[in-house]
Amino acid sequence: MPAPVIEVSNLSKRYVIGHETRPDTLRDRLSGGFRSLWKRRSRATATEEFWALRDVSFEVKRGEVVGIIGRNGAGKSTLLKILSRITEPTQGRVTLRGRVASLLEVGTGFHPELTGRENIFLNGAILGMSRVEIRKKFDEIVAFAEVEKFLDTPVKRYSSGMYVRLAFAVAAHLEPEILIVDEVLAVGDAQFQKKCLGKIRDVSHSGKTVLFVSHDINAITALTQRCVLLEAGRVSIVGNTNRVVGRYFADSITPAIYCASTPREGAHIESIQLYTSESPGVQGLGSPMSVDVTLVHPEPIDGACFSFQIVNQRQQSAIHAWAYHTEHSFATAPGKTTLICRFPRLRLNVGRYSLRAYFTEPPGRRSFDVVDQVCAFEVIKLSENILWGWRSDTCVYHEDAIWNIRT
Repeated sequence: MPAPVIEVSNLSKRYVIGHETRPDTLRDRLSGGFRSLWKRRSRATATEEFWALRDVSFEVKRGEVVGIIGRNGAGKSTLLKILSRITEPTQGRVTLRGRVASLLEVGTGFHPELTGRENIFLNGAILGMSRVEIRKKFDEIVAFAEVEKFLDTPVKRYSSGMYVRLAFAVAAHLEPEILIVDEVLAVGDAQFQKKCLGKIRDVSHSGKTVLFVSHDINAITALTQRCVLLEAGRVSIVGNTNRVVGRYFADSITPAIYCASTPREGAHIESIQLYTSESPGVQGLGSPMSVDVTLVHPEPIDGACFSFQIVNQRQQSAIHAWAYHTEHSFATAPGKTTLICRFPRLRLNVGRYSLRAYFTEPPGRRSFDVVDQVCAFEVIKLSENILWGWRSDTCVYHEDAIWNIRT
């Protein structure tokens, strides 16, 4: 059985953080002032240890695309810096069997005073490639990065988009056995991101190994077969991407339930419960979803109306569903009513959404209750199609379509 390409064993990284203590009381300030006559410093500095990583262990086989996910501060960037030999671990060991190309932040490894052309050759030399090998890939790199006009301009004058295009093109084309990509693709435009994702797929299909870090869970699910979930510097779970992503969302997203915070009199919305397809607060694109609503009405209502909208992060309504008295008779006697709305195949595009709900009488009459920005949930796409349709800004809604092609 071949040895793993990446082997991480009990890896830990410790940082020492300094805290400057300041006098809090008048007495402290006076005593500090007298001490400053004899000492140039009147402020004390305390230190504490911070473990960015603790006992991290996992393996990556040749040709795998493995995702690294976790909240901000989980230790993802520290792990990649150690794997890229930018920083040393405090404890543990990393074994890399192959040439490593890293793209951890925009322009990593670029010299700002050198031109784009010179930086391509510099990066190739850092990877251990000969000038002949770099020349073979040179035209591909330039075409992919789309920076022909600025090839002989110092990269310090590049925009962030040009910087990241050239940096990614160099890292992906100069024949690394291991490609490490951090959250840098967010800098590029949508079209370039599609090119990058397609290139990562091509690199993995050619037998190379890719470590991919991103907060875009849809890119993670589309590109990777396995994932490592980091929580507070430790490995929480390693395994199949869908299972790890489900665990990540279960731990990081509040269950999609709304309950009235205080006892209320009069007609009102008592609770809303959102049943998503994957885990609490996580909905698969094209999967069923349902919304259960409990309404309180101490007195009969002549013409009760309930409706809700599913709104996106820009507070735009993507879906509007309603139960009106003209179609559904409810709340005609004192008590409670539960309304259940089911979507057999919810086609919302990937992204984050929430609910806005209304309990009213017909327009122009009483409004009993309105709740907004409740039951937050995330739509993800569990699919191999990485080139089209996965970005949240391409559309609001997907629809099934039947195509006929005639030649």
